[in-house]
This record gives sequence, structure tokens and C-alpha cells, in this order.
Amino acid sequence: MSVIRVVVKPNQRASRLQRNADGSWEAWLRASPVDGKANQELIGMFADELGIPKRSIRIKVGASSRIKLLDIDD
Repeated sequence: MSVIRVVVKPNQRASRLQRNADGSWEAWLRASPVDGKANQELIGMFADELGIPKRSIRIKVGASSRIKLLDIDD
């Protein structure tokens, strides 16, 4: 199991992921942070990026914050 730190920026024009030199990630999301929509989009984007199922990714810390820690099952 690995942990990924992500800084989330919701309500953007386009969705994209960027990996920083320090190993953290930045995520620009189209979805708004209402009813968990941004969290769902984030999990879907990481699942596609890493080639794993969505059920293998959980938000460990920061479900209602812009800075999140994701648990990834290997």
C-alpha cells in the first residue's frame, strides 16, 4: 500500500494531473466540491493514470480539504 499527497484545485476549465519533483501531485478538476463530486473525479483520474480499479484508491486524509492523502492498494 502506498500513500500519495495531492493538492486539489476544483472548478477548473479542464481536468489534469501533474506529478511534482518532490513526488506529490497536483490535480485540476472540473467538478465542484459539492456532494463528493470532486473526490469521485479525483479517484477516477488516478485510477486511469495508474491503470488500477477505482476500488483500490481511498481518501485517507482530507476528504473535505484541498490537500489529500490517497491510499493506493498495490
